[in-house]
Amino acid sequence: MNAPSSDAPKFEIRPRDPRLAQWLQQFPPAVFSERLYQSIELLERYSIELAVDLCRQLNLVDQLGEWRSADELCRMLSFQPRFKLALSWILERMVESGCAEARTDGQARSYHLRRPPWPPDLKRLRAAGLAIDPANAATLDLLDHAASVYPGVANGQQSGDQNLLGTEGVPLWLNYFHNDNLTYAVNNWVGAILAADHLSAQQTFRILEVGAGSGSATEVLLQVLAERGLLPRVKRYLITEPNAYFRRHSQRKLAGRHPNLPLEWAPLDLDLPWDKQGVRAGQFDLVYGVNVMHISKNLLFSLNEARAALTSDGWLVIGECLRPYDNQPIYPELMFQILDSFTNIQTDPEFRPNPGFLTAEQWCRAFLRAGLRHAKVVPDIYSIREIYPHFFTGAICGQNDAIDK
Repeated sequence: MNAPSSDAPKFEIRPRDPRLAQWLQQFPPAVFSERLYQSIELLERYSIELAVDLCRQLNLVDQLGEWRSADELCRMLSFQPRFKLALSWILERMVESGCAEARTDGQARSYHLRRPPWPPDLKRLRAAGLAIDPANAATLDLLDHAASVYPGVANGQQSGDQNLLGTEGVPLWLNYFHNDNLTYAVNNWVGAILAADHLSAQQTFRILEVGAGSGSATEVLLQVLAERGLLPRVKRYLITEPNAYFRRHSQRKLAGRHPNLPLEWAPLDLDLPWDKQGVRAGQFDLVYGVNVMHISKNLLFSLNEARAALTSDGWLVIGECLRPYDNQPIYPELMFQILDSFTNIQTDPEFRPNPGFLTAEQWCRAFLRAGLRHAKVVPDIYSIREIYPHFFTGAICGQNDAIDK
């Protein structure tokens, strides 16, 4: 490991803005804690250091003496065309580092090296991340593993899906999606609290969860419902996940903990008609999912399928990693953007101009296009991002508007 150069910016965590507290009052203090804040700041910097390292590994430094677009660099370096998204992310992180600058001419964005990047200091930053919270190891491990695959994916010698979703990658994902990993679990908590808010007034309710993965979001929702005394009102809870391994893992974990709840498990592909997969129209009071809808190939199709599954006044609630501003790079993308499911999607200029994570505005526009009224995002990301641009967590809700038709 090289020692950092004198040009390497010092990593410092600024104090949290006290105004954040007023927008986060509805959530438990342990969720949006100082530990979470410091962890996110550390992971943002760690991902920039990985980008700096990848810039050298991919020979970008030698090509950026002149202004180059991501398309030009892909052609010059014989990278796979589908690597363009990941390459653009690396270049944007280099701009944030101060080593590169960017300019936009029409629709094209070009980059130029301002100064050579410093030798990354990943070992020191990793130690700092573990000192903040030992559970950060899950995210750090996954970031490291994903970054190690980038050169092979760029050159077409490796597949992101095979490396990240194969035997070596699955244990890393299970650790990452665990509720001990607060930087991920915060999405589960925000989604669960918003979902419970919309269930509390009902006598009984039926829940459909999509993309449940290994069950961490289910686990938190059940905990929140239990704390509010709502578990006895659960009439049906259908937990769906297309990956059989994750689905079995979830069932083993949750069925034993809640033997008296009407829990069911089944596969469900978001991109195929839901009614042909056993989800009939108008069956559910809540359709729920955490960090899954953004990988839908046709987002409007999947949102319409979710709305069709709802009762006439039912709610769709999804917890999502949010992009605060258009085109802003964020650290979780490093782990996902070399996966086909993350990038192989249909774009829409109104609400989905690019693959990956959406902004709050884009989610609300998508919900409204799908016929979901009262669409809103919590917490107040519009105010929060003005004072803290590294706030990536939110939940979006919308109600079936069939009663108005």
